[in-house]
Amino acid sequence: HPPPLCRYATDAIISHLMACPRSIYPWDVVIQKLPGGTLFFDKRDDSQFDFLTVSETSNDTPKVTEDDETQINTPERLSLEATMINQNFSQQILRGGDARKSFDIPNPFFDEDDAEGMEPASVGYRYRRFNLGEEIKLVVRTELHGKVIKKGVAGTTEKYMTAYALNEWDGKKSGGIEWRKKIDDQRGAVLASELKNNSCKMSKWCAQSYLAGAEQMKIGYVSRVTPTNPYNHVVLATQAFEPKQFAEQINMDKQNMWGIIKMMIELMQKQPDGKYVLLRDPNKAVVRLYSVPMSFNEDSDSDSDSSDDDSGSGSSSSDEDEKQAAK
Repeated sequence: HPPPLCRYATDAIISHLMACPRSIYPWDVVIQKLPGGTLFFDKRDDSQFDFLTVSETSNDTPKVTEDDETQINTPERLSLEATMINQNFSQQILRGGDARKSFDIPNPFFDEDDAEGMEPASVGYRYRRFNLGEEIKLVVRTELHGKVIKKGVAGTTEKYMTAYALNEWDGKKSGGIEWRKKIDDQRGAVLASELKNNSCKMSKWCAQSYLAGAEQMKIGYVSRVTPTNPYNHVVLATQAFEPKQFAEQINMDKQNMWGIIKMMIELMQKQPDGKYVLLRDPNKAVVRLYSVPMSFNEDSDSDSDSSDDDSGSGSSSSDEDEKQAAK
């Protein structure tokens, strides 16, 4: 049984809440409050929560237009494309073989019997506990995408890293800066344009890196081979940042980030036990909290539910420490 006054969530959910003031598109989070004050932050089973947005904070966001016969630049298609690019990039930049690091606990989401000889995607899970004061403990399942080996005078050091990919879908429509012409000489201009057009997404990446305790955050610049082909891409460049410095660069305040989380937890403490939905209004910059039946977010047609709550409550760790799982 989970200890009282603990809250459980994944880094994707917590980072999204931390960056929610910059969000434009609607979103929702399912929150379950159990007796004793324990909270679980989850997502709906059919949610698009894990899909990346594209040009969400741009002055000219992608829209469905009649003159686009292929409809490859709609928000839904661009979101799917960006998510696939991000996942592939995080795997392609890694070295295999003896360079791979294995944690003590195997991947909790990989079943060798059902995999038929296939290897899981290389990712490491860290279960970290944060003390927010007033006896509020937050346990977060975070992700690491690799390690970086640096050799110096003092010896060899090993640092954890996260990896994400920005994607150019059409330079003329996504800010007017063509990456192939600017990426070498004016990379700062390219990054500034992406910070303007994808402020919420990049803030989430920064928060996820911070939550995971990663010392490095690697960002790739990936572009379509041709603007009309959403299936073939090329990596133009990569750039590494320290999460804390990157947070300062994008004007992300650490106290404000944690203030949002603590405020939401304190709000939920005042509610009776049950299940709730935290919803970002699609038309206004307002977050609303709704009480829903306990059967909400449950698939009655399946024998078992897939939920982040089970994995979140399965492990906890001491402050500033973590239990590590998977490769």
